[in-house]
Amino acid sequence: MKTLQAIVFFLVFSLIFASCSEENIDTDLYDTISLIVPENKVIEIEILALINQYRVDKGLSSLGQMNVIKAQAYTHTDYMITQAVPSHDNFFKRSEYLKKHSVVKRVSENVAYGFSSAKNLVNALVKSEDHKKNMEGDYTHFQISAEQNENGKWYFTNMFIKK
Repeated sequence: MKTLQAIVFFLVFSLIFASCSEENIDTDLYDTISLIVPENKVIEIEILALINQYRVDKGLSSLGQMNVIKAQAYTHTDYMITQAVPSHDNFFKRSEYLKKHSVVKRVSENVAYGFSSAKNLVNALVKSEDHKKNMEGDYTHFQISAEQNENGKWYFTNMFIKK
């Protein structure tokens, strides 16, 4: 099983590394990468719980989770690590993928870098008007991907959708 995971990781890493700009990403390639749904990490579970608690405290509905969102978030987080910078590169492609495959009406995302705990990340997102707006938005589902680079720095992609 570990060999299979290593092969899948190597293939995904190779595919993502080869597609460095939005113009060069082939839609079929992007669809293939988008099928990878890694297991939730503890930090991801904590972040999702904190965001839902924040929403409930504000009188908003809690958000559900969907694997297709996780797959898109994971793909982007891995891309940011290969680029060594947090970004919203290719957001249009992630949004279009979700709209095409999940009957989604609206998509937004928050990206972040360098936070070492779920609490610190969510506190920082709340202090940023644009990130806070996404957290408080009229959405039905969300997911997050948190991955570490080779130096142990965390990168995050948090996506929100309305079905």
